[in-house]
Amino acid sequence: MSTLKDILYKVAIEAVKGPTDIAINKIDFDSRKIEANDVFVAIRGSISDGHDFIEKAIQKGATAVICDAFPDTINNEVTYVQVKDTNSALAFMAANYFSEPSKNLKLVGITGTNGKTTIASLLFQLFQKAGFKVGLLSTVKIVVDKVEHKATHTTPDSITINHYLKEMVDNGVEYCFMEVSSHGIHQKRTEALHFVGGIFTNLSHDHLDYHPTFAEYRDVKKTFFDNLPKSAFALTNSDDKNGQVMLQNTAARKRTYALKSYADYKAQILENQLSGLLLKINGNEVWVKLIGTFNAYNLLAIYGTAVELGMESLEVLRLLSDLESVSGRFQFIVSATNITAIVDYAHTPDALDNVLRTINDIRTTNEQLITVVGCGGNRDKTKRPIMADIATALSDKAILTSDNPRDEDPEVIISEMEKGVAPQNYKKLLAITDRKQAIKTACQLAQPNDIILIAGKGHETYQEVKGIRQHFDDMETVKEILEQLNK
Repeated sequence: MSTLKDILYKVAIEAVKGPTDIAINKIDFDSRKIEANDVFVAIRGSISDGHDFIEKAIQKGATAVICDAFPDTINNEVTYVQVKDTNSALAFMAANYFSEPSKNLKLVGITGTNGKTTIASLLFQLFQKAGFKVGLLSTVKIVVDKVEHKATHTTPDSITINHYLKEMVDNGVEYCFMEVSSHGIHQKRTEALHFVGGIFTNLSHDHLDYHPTFAEYRDVKKTFFDNLPKSAFALTNSDDKNGQVMLQNTAARKRTYALKSYADYKAQILENQLSGLLLKINGNEVWVKLIGTFNAYNLLAIYGTAVELGMESLEVLRLLSDLESVSGRFQFIVSATNITAIVDYAHTPDALDNVLRTINDIRTTNEQLITVVGCGGNRDKTKRPIMADIATALSDKAILTSDNPRDEDPEVIISEMEKGVAPQNYKKLLAITDRKQAIKTACQLAQPNDIILIAGKGHETYQEVKGIRQHFDDMETVKEILEQLNK
């Protein structure tokens, strides 16, 4: 059993009241989960402040409290530790409690606006195909070798991360690929982890509901690379203007990938079809089952990472050609009447623009492109008009609908999106609040050979309205509707 003193190793402590050589059961930052002999860490969140729940945690059995300011009432049977930053303290304490598992496997972090899930998931797939035991911490799921767990956040809290990393180590996992969000970096969830590599994908308009400015959003991403050790690699997209910014202050080995500019890992797109891509990577040709320029970047990042981790380059190309697309990322079906329906997670302006341009590059102009898209509630409002502008500009018809409205009125969200539509594109626009009805309308409007893009939710299997999650799956819905129409 750990002692409080053991798990405080490397924590920036400012003052202590009470003994630290006490045995502790576990750590938690949720007062509702506290049990006898637990340590309660008071986190200041955006909705509530853990310092308001110190007394409740003690009543439930906490024998130690970690806080950034001592409470007015001190219980002499409890140890209080004042720290500089409770988020940072939680990160180090969780790592110590689980015996620093990130040091006992090769952990690679992927950050950027778009592509994190695809890169992490495909690296997991590639290394598994190469015969390794692999772990995955992603938006879609958490996987320990072959055992899947449900994911709730892009980057989980420090306790959850270290819990699963420890499970991976105990199960002989050698490599773990992890999505690293700007929220996760800002809230110090990754601070005490030992990474052997970091990947930067790109930076575009997102999360400006959380970060006050784009510059802060960029700089938070940069701190991930600033903190990489000298022994790690930092692989960045040099076609993105922020790519070199990420490398400015890193001690890690600097590596680049690109389609347009000079880079260590360079690719050309020779063919781009609905059936796949023919790429030339560092002089060698490879056919892959994934589609679009954005996936060429993702595959290049995967190739560079595998080579940096010591895999032989021709073996990496062989494995790349065998990779299958990730759930909800440019997944498509073709109906009996030859209507192509594509489901994609594109929920940022840049991602939507990429997906629509990819479809327009592949198609002839003889078929219609119908886009169904919405914007989530309680999230960055500034991207709403931009998303509608892109959808109407790059499609023959655009249907604006609900995404996850959460606590907002979905019709208000749609009206905010409509404000971005250029006058010449109004005739292409439809607004249908009910998402299922919007998808059904797209299917009814589609003629043989037409393409329907359903964007924004991808792999998600729910629709969140007024705090309640109801089952909703874009791919399941469009399949069902197309089959009914075929009958």
